[in-house]
Amino acid sequence: MAPLTPVHFFSHGSTMMLGEESKSADYWKKCGDEALTHGIEHVVMMGAHWASRGDEIHVATNPKPAKSPVAYVHPSKYVSYELVPDLPMAERVLSLLQTAGFNASANPTFDWIHDTYLILIRMFPARCPPTTIVSMNARYDPHYHVKVGGALRGLRREGNVLFVGTGGAVHNLYRNRWAPMLRYRDTFAMETPPEAWAMEFRQEVQDALTKSGGGPALRRAVTMLMKMPMYREAHGTDDHFMAAQFVAGLCGDWEDEGQKVELGAEDWELTNMCNSQFTLGHWGKEVAVGA
Repeated sequence: MAPLTPVHFFSHGSTMMLGEESKSADYWKKCGDEALTHGIEHVVMMGAHWASRGDEIHVATNPKPAKSPVAYVHPSKYVSYELVPDLPMAERVLSLLQTAGFNASANPTFDWIHDTYLILIRMFPARCPPTTIVSMNARYDPHYHVKVGGALRGLRREGNVLFVGTGGAVHNLYRNRWAPMLRYRDTFAMETPPEAWAMEFRQEVQDALTKSGGGPALRRAVTMLMKMPMYREAHGTDDHFMAAQFVAGLCGDWEDEGQKVELGAEDWELTNMCNSQFTLGHWGKEVAVGA
C-alpha cells in the first residue's frame, strides 16, 4: 500500500509573519523544501479567512486570482509572487466533495487572502506550486470540517499531493496586546508573559495532536477542544480553528493510528497569540535534499 503524504496544520499568525523572520518561517521553508524533494506537485489548502454561507462549501477556480493587501508588510514581500491556481485538481476536489454528499460548488471569482499565500510564499519562495483552496463553511461545525478532510484523504495516497490547514493554535484578536505592533511594528515584543488561558489552551492543542494516538482518537480529541473551558478565550471566533478540524479528518482514519506528529516550531505574537506549527505523518521514503 502506498504511503500517505504528511499533512501540516500551520498557525499563520499576524500579517507580519510574512515580513519578519521567525522560527515558524524557518520551519515553513523546511517543510516546503522537503515537499519539493519528495516530488510534491499539488498543494490543497483550507485557510481561516474564507467561509461559505448556508450549507455550501466552495472550491476556488479563479484562473487569475488577485491577492488581498497585507497590512504592515512592505509590498515587495508579496506583490510580485505569482499565484498558480491548480484548476484540474480543483475539479477533482470538487468531485470528491460532491460524491461525499457535500453541497460543493466552484467559485471562479475568489481572490486569495494572506492566510494561504503567506504560507505559500514562506514554504515555496522560488515559485508557487499548483494550489487549490477549499473554503470553510460559515456554520463552523467541527464535525462537518472533519468530514471534509475525510472526503479528500485518499489524495494523500497519490504521493504528490500536500495538504495544508492554516489557522491558529491560539488566535483571539480581541485578547492580543496590539501596542508594540502599532507603535514599533514589532509583534514579537512581550512586556509580560502570555496569560494563563492562552498557555493552557496552547498545551491542550499540543496534547490533542501529539498524544491522542492518531486515527479516530485524533478526530475526537481535536473536535473536543472546542468544548474546552478555555476555548472561547483562545478563539474569539471559530474561523481560525476549522483548519485543525480539516487536518484531523485528513489524518483520522484507522490507518493513521500511531502516526508521528511533530511540533516543529512555535512563536508567540502580540503576547497572547500562539503560532504553533505541526506536521502529522511523515515522508515514507527519505530522499536527500538536492538529490
